[in-house]
Parts: sequence; C-alpha cells; structure tokens
Amino acid sequence: MHDNYDDLLNMGTELGYQLMYSGAEIYRVEESVNRLLTAYGLQPQVFAIPNCLIVSLNTPSGHPITSMRRIPSHGTDIELLEACNDLCRRLCREVPPLEQAKEQVRRLGEGHRAHPTWVLLMGYVVAAAFFAAFFGGNLPDMLSAGVCGLGVGLWILYLSKPLRVVGFFQTLIGAVIASLLALLLTDLGIGVNLNFITIGTLMVLVPGMALTNAMREIVNGDIISGINRTAEAILTAAAISLGVILSLAMGT
Repeated sequence: MHDNYDDLLNMGTELGYQLMYSGAEIYRVEESVNRLLTAYGLQPQVFAIPNCLIVSLNTPSGHPITSMRRIPSHGTDIELLEACNDLCRRLCREVPPLEQAKEQVRRLGEGHRAHPTWVLLMGYVVAAAFFAAFFGGNLPDMLSAGVCGLGVGLWILYLSKPLRVVGFFQTLIGAVIASLLALLLTDLGIGVNLNFITIGTLMVLVPGMALTNAMREIVNGDIISGINRTAEAILTAAAISLGVILSLAMGT
C-alpha cells in the first residue's frame, strides 16, 4: 500500500484524461483507471462522461479524496489511445515505483507521434474523393469532391480555431463551404453530378464514430454518456443539413 494518495489519485486521473482526450469509450476509461489504482493497492471509484472525469478514493483513515478533470472538445487519436492502453497494461503488470509511473503517465501527451496538419488536410481530400466514387461519381466528380474536401479541411484545421468557431457552428459553416464549392464546380463544368460531389464531401463531417460509440455505451448501460454522445451526433447532423439548405438557398 502506498501512502502518497494525492499523487496516486492525480496519476490515475491523468491517465483517464489522456484516454478521454484520445476518444476512448467510457467503459475503457473507467476500467483502465480502476485497474491502475487497484494495482497500487487502492479501491477507487471512477465515473466518466464525455466531458468530465471524476476519480475518488478513501484513505485507510476513511478520509475521502476526489479529483475531477473537465475534458475539452476533442477528436479521435488512435495512436494516443494505443499508447495509453499499452502503458496502463504495463503499469498494472509491473507496478513500478510511483515516481517512475507518474513520469511515464506525464509523458503520454508529449511522446506520442502526431500527424502533421498537411497530412490531415490530405485526408479530407482523399476521403471526399473516395466517398464521391463510392456513391457512383465519375473521375471529374472525384476531383471536384477532393477540391471541396480541401476547402472543408482548410476551414476546420486552419481557420475555425483562430476564429474560435467550434462545435455546431464549425460543422454548419463546413457544410456551407462544401455545398457552395460543389455548386460552383458544377456550374463551371468541372464536376458532373452535383449530388455525388456534395454527399461525398459531407461524409467527412458525418459523426459516424460518435454515433457508434453512443449506441455501444447505451447497450453497455452507460446511459448518461450514450445520451450525451447521441445528442452531439444529432446536433452535428442537424448542422450538416442546415448548412446544405443555406448553401442551396444562396446558390439559387
């Protein structure tokens, strides 16, 4: 049993925070933090929802201590998620000295490899072009969708953050940009099928992972988290629909 309960609590909370920020499922976050602190001789209580993590434990004298972290808006980082999982398993298996374990957890957010922004931008281009082809578009439609995806990527990665536009309005403006570019390229004769170009580009904004995680969490009994994610996915879908309506109204 370790005596430095504050450090142990902070270490467990930091691991949970990194998991949440990487886009991990709620059950994974709660189970990982619980296993880590249990390996160090504690009996923690862990509660997580998509934007908040609470970890609590009792000292042998019965004194409760609690740590809470608010989770900011984030996406999904599979590499960070894998790094958190690997570290948690290793710490539970080896149980190294507390200071060593704290340092490894602290380095999680610094040590993982992040893709440069231009690679993410190319992802928007390729994804939009692929979905345009998937829905039946030809080569000009794929090229046009790639240009539209480039516009959406530039907005999300470079322009929305300095302007502090996030969430609903970020998606709304992204949908407007995608639809207006699709209309423009079609009018110029570069694209052929407006529908394929538009839907291919809008697919990069669809919250597929959020909705999938929401359904999984509801089935697993994490009702609050599932409803939270479902509401987020519905709002995102509403923003996409409203953005297309606005762009069509401006383009006609």
